[in-house]
Amino acid sequence: MADSAGTVSDQTPLREPPGWVHSPLGRALVPLRRWWVDSVVEGVDHTAVIAKVASESRTSPRYIFMTMMSAGIAILGMLLSSPAVVIGAMLLSPLMSPILGAGFALATGKVKWLQISIRALAIGTIAGIAFTALIVLVSPLKTVTPEIAARTQPNLFDLLVALFSSLAGSYAMIRGREGTIVGVAIATALMPPLAAVGYGLATLNWTVFGGALALYVTNFLTIALTATVMARLYGFRTDLSTRQGWFQNVGIFLVFIALAIPLGFSLRQIAFEANSQRVVQEAIAESFPENARVSDVAIDWDSEPASVSATVFTPQFNSNANTEIVRRLTRRFDTPVAVALDQFRVGADPGAAEEAQLAKARAEQQEAASEAQIDAMIDRLALIAGKDRAAVTVDRDNRRASVEAAALPGLTLAGWRLLERRIAESTPEWSVELRPPLLALPPITVTEGETDSEARQAVLWAVQRLSLPVTIAGGGEAGESLVAALRTRGANVTQAEEGSADQIDVRWQALPQ
Repeated sequence: MADSAGTVSDQTPLREPPGWVHSPLGRALVPLRRWWVDSVVEGVDHTAVIAKVASESRTSPRYIFMTMMSAGIAILGMLLSSPAVVIGAMLLSPLMSPILGAGFALATGKVKWLQISIRALAIGTIAGIAFTALIVLVSPLKTVTPEIAARTQPNLFDLLVALFSSLAGSYAMIRGREGTIVGVAIATALMPPLAAVGYGLATLNWTVFGGALALYVTNFLTIALTATVMARLYGFRTDLSTRQGWFQNVGIFLVFIALAIPLGFSLRQIAFEANSQRVVQEAIAESFPENARVSDVAIDWDSEPASVSATVFTPQFNSNANTEIVRRLTRRFDTPVAVALDQFRVGADPGAAEEAQLAKARAEQQEAASEAQIDAMIDRLALIAGKDRAAVTVDRDNRRASVEAAALPGLTLAGWRLLERRIAESTPEWSVELRPPLLALPPITVTEGETDSEARQAVLWAVQRLSLPVTIAGGGEAGESLVAALRTRGANVTQAEEGSADQIDVRWQALPQ
């Protein structure tokens, strides 16, 4: 459709389709196509949509900053296993704009626009990965949480999430109903895997890195190509020839097939594992009374033979249970299976098994919480001592932890003792020992027969931690009391005759005087 200046506007109707229209199927679709062109496509302000998408596809300081902030919030939410925080990150993500821009650029054949959009996406991706990696490097939490693990094994459902997100985002953009919720829909498929890539890079966990990167690439390709299809359906004018358009259509179809096939196999594997879990649980339950309960089922298909372990709470033991279950599972899966069961006797009451199962779950939860507390204690000891975690000696049987600290300028023995006490207070059931560096022992003032309590406690603590011989001079009866206290603790003490009655001088015998 030409305007007064003789130029072609962006609202030019779709071209007349080729000869397929003359086929029976084509003739049947003509009324539908005419309705689509006249009632739907003509109602779209193509020029305004192109201008809006193009203006938001560029790299800008705001775009980079918001991408980094969104990625930072996402990785914090994933480290904390907090879905609410991850959703908050999606509210900030601006990645929708360059990806939709790339899709519309492909549809309209604008090479320069495509280059600008891809450049913006690449810069945003690199900035997001680098920022999340930096956060993980300085974070004391580096455990692979369920939120992170969920982004390491892409499957066909993930592709569908990206597909539906792009359909919603493209439709809203074309129909002029875009907003925050549309950005959230697309960020759902992009921001968590992007943050997981940064985690894998920071921790050198290449399994997480590779899986999350594959999911991220899959999702942004799906979103961009779906946007291309939507733009073509809504009649956005293209600079491509009919031949080029068909090549593009075939290319998009082949890309979707190439993405869907491996993701479909991945989904099939996940479905197999879920079904196997159900089959194994049923096979175990058949060997016990109806009121027995099966829990903690674990299957390792990579072992030779495949191994199955589980816990059973039952009112009646079954000594032949392992043999029966092995026979069933071997027949069901057509592969050798080894079974290891832990049977716990419970009462015959209908609720006895459930109560025992809940009690075991609570005990495991408490044990997991205790392990997290111990890990936190080890991290704090290593951080304060200026050493790696491997330098911390942990005796779990006797519940003791110790570490030898590196020198820290300006920190006195009293300061080291205070740090040890604070760590010990966080794990009262553990004995914590922080061995300080070899510093000069502080003098202890004596006033009217009373010693400086803080200095005296620092000396007693340091001598006990380092187990080195000391020499004590002065202090009169207060000095003799200190000697007795040290010897009671097993210290090697030499008492010198010289010294002032107002001060106790304590020195390491190993230090030069």
